[in-house]
Amino acid sequence: MAMPLASYFSAADVRALPDDGNRYETVHGELLVTPAPSYFHQRVIARLSRLLGNYLAANGIEELLAAPADISCADDTLVQPDLFVADCTAVRRTGEWSDIRTLHLVIEVLSPASVRADRFTKRRLYQEQRLPTYWLVDIDQRQGEVWTPEVHFPAVERERLTWRHPAVAAECLIDLGALFDFA
Repeated sequence: MAMPLASYFSAADVRALPDDGNRYETVHGELLVTPAPSYFHQRVIARLSRLLGNYLAANGIEELLAAPADISCADDTLVQPDLFVADCTAVRRTGEWSDIRTLHLVIEVLSPASVRADRFTKRRLYQEQRLPTYWLVDIDQRQGEVWTPEVHFPAVERERLTWRHPAVAAECLIDLGALFDFA
């Protein structure tokens, strides 16, 4: 059955869209559509997942998750971050993404089709929601942008990304040279 194209999409509308290989999200009712990610995008996600996962596991934390995951903070908002660290206490009991209320870190790896949504639309949403840290990882520029709720411009990192889980004393260091080494 074909769905009429709406000018305003709720999270429920997005959940009803077909599973056709695209990623569908909505932020304040705006539909965001991105195609399947590239090979290099997936390699970076895998490396980040391994590095962050090792850091969290070494500290007894199992909160690193990846898309697809319907993260919704309002009826007109549903996002699927590439990677995210969340408080999973409630979702472990229910298995429902809707029970995630606290995000500690969200990571998006930029793709040509997602750059506007990731850098502007979703970034503003995360800042409104007071997400402590939002990383935009730019493969082409070989850098990371670090956004926090109060900044108007990101800290641009070309050597390393640093993050600390709120329950851990040690920092996680991501060497960007190694992250982007695809040889």
